[in-house]
Amino acid sequence: MKRRTLVGLAMAATLLAACAGGAAEPTAAPTDEPTVAESVSIGAVTIVSHPSLDLIYEGIKEGLADAGYIEGENLDIRLENPQGDQTTLASIANTLANGDQDLYVAIATPPAQALAQVIQDRPIVFASVTDPVSAELVDSMDAPGGNITGTSDQIPPDQQLEVMLEILPELSTLGIVYSSAEVNAEVQAAGMREVAEAAGITVEVSTVINSSEVYQAAESLDVDAYWVGNDNAVVSAIESIVQVAEANDRFLFTSDADSVERGAGASYSTDYHAQGLQTARMIVQILDGAAPADVPVEIQESLELTVNPAAAERMGVTLSDEVIAQAANVIE
Repeated sequence: MKRRTLVGLAMAATLLAACAGGAAEPTAAPTDEPTVAESVSIGAVTIVSHPSLDLIYEGIKEGLADAGYIEGENLDIRLENPQGDQTTLASIANTLANGDQDLYVAIATPPAQALAQVIQDRPIVFASVTDPVSAELVDSMDAPGGNITGTSDQIPPDQQLEVMLEILPELSTLGIVYSSAEVNAEVQAAGMREVAEAAGITVEVSTVINSSEVYQAAESLDVDAYWVGNDNAVVSAIESIVQVAEANDRFLFTSDADSVERGAGASYSTDYHAQGLQTARMIVQILDGAAPADVPVEIQESLELTVNPAAAERMGVTLSDEVIAQAANVIE
């Protein structure tokens, strides 16, 4: 793997000139910025196009640039996107495994699993993997144990339910639409179902394989509100649930803020751009020589409430002044 190397300070050059004899010519002032002496090649894979995952990738590139890795100069990073197709994803992973990249980035659980199956000799750093242990990517959060580590977008379901009940105190039935093809989605759905049922709320579930099935899945549920986790297939088609929610006066609560901009009523979620920056710092740590096996998986602890009062009204819900006042982001 290529490593970063810092150039010597201008002072060192001055001393060498003095040793050679004669008065040294004035030298340029030393710079505070490190220079990356060798280029790095990174292969990146996402699972589908949607704003949250896009924000992670932009944050990764921004964080790498802050560390001195500039795309097109000393950084070659290419993003592959199978648009949710598992066969295409497997083909992308195999192609990357036969390449000569120094490091790989996987955005979301399916790409991380696909890369982990075919690459064991070079480091993989993932982002937005909700439960890397259940996904069999790492031995544990504290000691990954292999060639892969990264950042998790875990959100405690009890905290999300608490916010939902502030918005809908009389909530009695909750609908969950999730992709059965994503282990991260299954884990989140199971967690929310457990805490909701413990609170006396009836939970109805409908599963999908791909985004084209989301509208029908949402329409099949007779509930007061919907909850959507960090589920790539469902989030990529969030407008389908928005349409059903508005037509039936059902509130839509999500786990990503971008879906609120796209018409959901509220979310309690991770800042995905910040997660990209956090992931970039882990990438730099590994490029500097750290072994992924020894770099703990990191969870972003800062969660933010985002609300869309106009969208909520279209779903038959008026957000209270207290809820709006708690929100870090209010979509106008």
